[in-house]
Amino acid sequence: MEAFELLPEEINHLVSEFHSIPVVGDLMTGVTQYTFWMIVSAILLLVIMFAFVKNMSLVPHGMFQNMMEYGIQFIENDVGKAIVGKTWKKHFPFLATLFFFILVNNVVGIIPGMKPGSGTISTTAALALVAFIYFIVCGVKVHGPIGYIKSLAPSGVAFPLNVLIWVIEVISTLLRPITLAVRLFCNMFAGHIVMGSFAIMVTLFAQPLLAQATAANVVGALPSLAFGAILLVIYGIEMFVGVIQAYVFTVLTAVYIQGAEAEGH
Repeated sequence: MEAFELLPEEINHLVSEFHSIPVVGDLMTGVTQYTFWMIVSAILLLVIMFAFVKNMSLVPHGMFQNMMEYGIQFIENDVGKAIVGKTWKKHFPFLATLFFFILVNNVVGIIPGMKPGSGTISTTAALALVAFIYFIVCGVKVHGPIGYIKSLAPSGVAFPLNVLIWVIEVISTLLRPITLAVRLFCNMFAGHIVMGSFAIMVTLFAQPLLAQATAANVVGALPSLAFGAILLVIYGIEMFVGVIQAYVFTVLTAVYIQGAEAEGH
């Protein structure tokens, strides 16, 4: 069918639209569409948090307040207390900010016409670098620079096995920001490509009918209904994936913080 013949070209065009394009200035020093929507997401998050704090009460009222309370308690109990442990209070602001910032970016990026800040590797790499520096600084504060380096090797392991494990732990620690960045980027990018592909299929099959209403074109446009239904399902899944990826990023950061502050791995 003609729609399938046009699909490869449309997919290539779709992928090209995800390239960073400057909206202000040039690509090196200007603001790209991803940076723009990341700024929009940050402003939106500030507005949401301001509205939440302004209307905060002992007993939450309304869906918005209850959802925010649930999200904050979720990070406090399931991430802070459950993973970080006794020192969770001092890390809670960082972990909560990380979770909600990534979440808002992911959700904003799902809206048609918008680009998620998490949809480019440079943004996810910056987030991962911030998390990396944070848990390294936490480890150094607890153990001191030399003590933290020594703590990477488990206690009670005889030489030379402890040296081998230490080298593996050092490499593993250095790889953490890379895995954090790539995991978030790949999941969000792949999801948007899948959604875009099904949206293209809906358009390609519906175009002849929109151009001319004939019986043949009505029959030819029927597959667009199926692709549209699938697209709606994928849209819901992608919303769920956006929440999960924000959670996974935050949980892994909490695990790294706990490990950095522990006496020995």
